[in-house]
Amino acid sequence: MKKPAKTDWHQADIIAALRKKGTTLAATSRAAGLSSSTLANALSRPWPKGEMIIAQTIGVPPAQIWPSRYFDPQGEKITKVIRQKTSCLISSRR
Repeated sequence: MKKPAKTDWHQADIIAALRKKGTTLAATSRAAGLSSSTLANALSRPWPKGEMIIAQTIGVPPAQIWPSRYFDPQGEKITKVIRQKTSCLISSRR
């Protein structure tokens, strides 16, 4: 039996970890080619791309920062379903 997942880092702790690395959330966002406020979305809601950018900058896995997004209450890894884009054919009627 696995132990339950730890709690997510507080937003202030994530920002402090970025500051310790010599950067800010806004600067990290801009460096990734995003608007300066875009990465703030990952602090309050699941967004794998943003989580990965922040985690790589801090130097830890995203699941360490946001365990609730990657593990269920029993500590089991959550399986995520990746949506596939479907192509749509448009027929023109004449």
